[in-house]
Amino acid sequence: MKSEYSYSNRRLRVRVGDDILNDVAHEVFLAGGTRALILTMPSRTLRQYAEMLLEALGERGGGIFDQALPHVPRGAIEAAKDAMKAAGADCCITLGGGSATGLGKALALEAEAHLPVIAVATTYAGSEATSIWGISENGRKATGRDDRVAPTTILYIPAWTSGLPVDLSTTSGINAVAHCVEALYAVDASPMTTLLAEEGVRAMAHALPRIKANPKDPEARAEALWGAHLAGRALDSASMALHHKLCHVIGGTFQMAHAATHTVILPYATAYNAPAAPEAMRAVARALGRDDREAAMGLFELNRALEVPPSLEAIGFKEAYITQTVDEVLQKTYPNPRPIEKDGLIKLLTDAFHGNPPGEY
Repeated sequence: MKSEYSYSNRRLRVRVGDDILNDVAHEVFLAGGTRALILTMPSRTLRQYAEMLLEALGERGGGIFDQALPHVPRGAIEAAKDAMKAAGADCCITLGGGSATGLGKALALEAEAHLPVIAVATTYAGSEATSIWGISENGRKATGRDDRVAPTTILYIPAWTSGLPVDLSTTSGINAVAHCVEALYAVDASPMTTLLAEEGVRAMAHALPRIKANPKDPEARAEALWGAHLAGRALDSASMALHHKLCHVIGGTFQMAHAATHTVILPYATAYNAPAAPEAMRAVARALGRDDREAAMGLFELNRALEVPPSLEAIGFKEAYITQTVDEVLQKTYPNPRPIEKDGLIKLLTDAFHGNPPGEY
């Protein structure tokens, strides 16, 4: 254990249960809002849940904006601002995964006054538990941290995740695992973030195969939400490194699906950093029930067992994009356990493109 470290956390209200809907208006009141706009993605299921939320809000409901999009493009932000103004809303409820949560964060970041954000998470990305924002504009994705954007309240309704398709369940779950893995070798990791991250990996690795086998399994769905929350808490308290940088460049520049990109890249970024982060690798391996030296391969084989997209090529990434991705990643330095080297990144992305087992980079 480190003999010197720091750890900080912010005030956060979390509720878990299938009866939360009855109290959602009171949750808006507790968050300091008087009228809430519901932000979600264009989805039939999410629209149904949004209408249920709106009815439960009563006079505190300000309507539904269902045009949240992946990577939070500037156009969606401006349209949501107009909807907030038209509704007379001073609070927002994000419903869905990282796209909806990210839109709420963007509104809070650019609001003239404090804008409470209440997150109702229906995927396992864990972004609802972080102060990290991301905005895409002019073909680039900017990210940062700001306490203003962190949801003040998180509502987990396990029953609302049972309809999440298996492919989205598994990729968003592996996205959460990626948060945990990077938190384990972060430059500012602490015993607290290590505890959160290792348990997050364990919970997800246990829950996701059960969800694949039975998508309606309530215990598996609840455990996955638990793992997602731990992942978000770990992500919020530690710096991210190579894996997240690669995924943000790939997603923001080439419009690749966010969770699927994280899922494909994770075993390879883990293998790249493995030589410089032995303690983190041991923690990942323990959580996966693997040998100490098998963290990256354990993640690779978990992906195969879950039948997630096997390669960057499978999600639409072109081999010609590799050089541009590497050049953009190298443009800005950031903390990483191991120095970022061009040849290693090219080999990493080439293996990820073809879906080869992770090697030595």
